[in-house]
Amino acid sequence: MSERYFHEIIDSPVGPPLMIADEAGTLRVLEFHDKSGRWRPQLARFEDAEMIEKADAFGHASTMKRYFDGDIEAIETIKVKATGSAFQRAVWKALRQIPAGATTSYGAIAKKLGQPEASRAVGLANGANPIAIVVPCHRVIGADGSLTGYGGGLPRKRWLLEHEAKHAGQGLFAKVKAK
Repeated sequence: MSERYFHEIIDSPVGPPLMIADEAGTLRVLEFHDKSGRWRPQLARFEDAEMIEKADAFGHASTMKRYFDGDIEAIETIKVKATGSAFQRAVWKALRQIPAGATTSYGAIAKKLGQPEASRAVGLANGANPIAIVVPCHRVIGADGSLTGYGGGLPRKRWLLEHEAKHAGQGLFAKVKAK
């Protein structure tokens, strides 16, 4: 019997994201539906799986709605699992530790991982993140405070950062200090 995955496309202020969760309810993919170059390769990983369309599978759509309505910490409750190298998974884990409403840099994440010279590798891992918003790669900006690339597009990244800053009660792009 093949594995079963549940998928749905939800509404959001930044365009419709596609979500895929496994049978345990763990979110495996969240990509913007209009960026098929990003989500189609993700679907290829599930080619032998049974894909079932289900509205609000495991409550993730409701949780995302709460996030977009201003409860920016709601997404922290969603369990995630992504396929990637050990380094990528370490970067993605570090991304989930960036507080909602704050930002950090690629270099700060590299330092946190004990690899201060790996900021470019962090950037590549960040760009390969298959679970947008919930694994908040949008919270990573340039060391000089500039917006840097985002798979969903810079306008979405700006919107997400402004949304989080507004609801966190902090100034736009509040920085997390590297330890």
